[in-house]
Amino acid sequence: MAFPCNSWLYNEGFKHLFLFFWLAINTLLFWRTFSRYYSGQQYYYLHQMLGLGLCISRASASVLNFNCCLVLLPMCRTLLAVVRTSKRIVSRKTRRLLYKYKSFHAACGIAICIFSAVHVGAHIINADNFSTNYNTEYIALNVARYKNEDPRKMIFTSVPGVTGILMVLILFLMSTASTASIRASNFDIFLHTHNLFFIFYVLLLVHASGGVLKYQTNLEEHPPGCLQLNKTMKYYAPLTEPNGEAFLPNMEKLAPSPSQAHGELLINDSTLSICTKDPAFEPHFPETWLWISAPLCLYCAERLYRYFRSTKPVTITSVIQHPCNVIEIRMIKDHFKARPGQYIVLQCPRVSALENHPFTLTMCPTETRATFAVHIKVVGDWTGIYIDGPFGSPSEEALNYEVSLCIAGGIGVTPYASIFNQLLDKWREYKVQRLYFVWICRDIQAFLWFADLLCILHKKLWQENRPDYLNIRLYLSQTDGIQKIIGEEYQALNSRLIIGRPRWKLLFDEIAKSNRQKSVGVFCCGPKGLSKDLHKLCNRPNTYGTRFEYNKESFS
Repeated sequence: MAFPCNSWLYNEGFKHLFLFFWLAINTLLFWRTFSRYYSGQQYYYLHQMLGLGLCISRASASVLNFNCCLVLLPMCRTLLAVVRTSKRIVSRKTRRLLYKYKSFHAACGIAICIFSAVHVGAHIINADNFSTNYNTEYIALNVARYKNEDPRKMIFTSVPGVTGILMVLILFLMSTASTASIRASNFDIFLHTHNLFFIFYVLLLVHASGGVLKYQTNLEEHPPGCLQLNKTMKYYAPLTEPNGEAFLPNMEKLAPSPSQAHGELLINDSTLSICTKDPAFEPHFPETWLWISAPLCLYCAERLYRYFRSTKPVTITSVIQHPCNVIEIRMIKDHFKARPGQYIVLQCPRVSALENHPFTLTMCPTETRATFAVHIKVVGDWTGIYIDGPFGSPSEEALNYEVSLCIAGGIGVTPYASIFNQLLDKWREYKVQRLYFVWICRDIQAFLWFADLLCILHKKLWQENRPDYLNIRLYLSQTDGIQKIIGEEYQALNSRLIIGRPRWKLLFDEIAKSNRQKSVGVFCCGPKGLSKDLHKLCNRPNTYGTRFEYNKESFS
């Protein structure tokens, strides 16, 4: 019997290990930067002026640089597709993790929002401390122009302050528009606000070059807090030799700890040293560009490549009207290659140059057929189409398992249609030996979208003596009395039509019993509630040693 936690660990362990690793790096970056600014000798005078606000602002900035670097990488979808297809380099488990790129992008975005708030709060405290703790002795260290200058004036009249305010505004728009409610009600708002990311990165580069915080450069000539001959020695009485001649002792001043009062001395063996130079301060060389320049250039290069690739002419060969307001568009494009389960992004410039919609390929080009197709639920007045892609999706892996369970809700059947079309031509070439297909629809007419394809594939497999290869189960969740798919040619599907909803636990137990000690790839394209239930079932242990690996279809 499998241990109760095995299924969960097998499905979720690698993902949570990666998440822990990412969190550990963020924590380490924050702590190391905090410690450097808290106890570093080069920041002694600056720390005396700003206190913990200095340490927190710089530590949060390090975390921001790290996540602003990472947040772009998951959106390099063409690069990820190349990595995922390199089966000799990455395992199936790693490929499944790469399909979580959208979730990792969101996690980096959340981290950016949180630490931006911390960073802004710390700098507000710094602005107040710059004003109240104005250093009259070392003018170069100040940001305020005079003591008790209004901190708001410093923020709204400085380059770092203005760019910081603009970045916070952009970040607020991007984060609020990313909520599920706005994406569902108006996807264009989400898309257009996210296009502000480029302005955000330009502002970030300018913000980091402000040079507000300075460090001491001449530590050897001026140990922090040392006694200066022209400033401090006038407070000490001269000592005399036994012969009555005055002499100046060799004084050594150790830097006070943060807990010591300003000006307190630690004297070692009554031997003192004197420094004769003032401390010299310089702003740090901006490091942000070191973090973000490579990912930003990589992302821009990919977007440029995708732009030129998408503008190649596309020919629409046919448009087929299907029941339930679904149309099938068949197209041809030179040098277009795709794999089953992938999706493309369509754009019609005559309708909107900014609207892009992802659609799963329901038919892929083959060696003998250049045509590819998509099924569209909502009909629009599109006459000329730009195509960006194809891009990878978890459904690509359905043919890489020995046993796969593909579950669709309504129009969510489209990722599997391209798989069935591919199996028509060369089902023997793939690893999959048994394919369970569950399709749930409210309207019986919806099954006609791919009824012909399913019947042809079913007939072909029976003729080639593999009746157990494809297990089809059609569920009609709502019925008006009609319990058969119209048409005598669909008898093979009528016998597999079930009224009601699937009893998932019984179905999973049946599959587990029939495929003992095997890994079953579970693929879902449907509502969130369905996906959540299936995910829980995949993590549930069973007595047959069967592992269910869950894969949720997602577009971005």
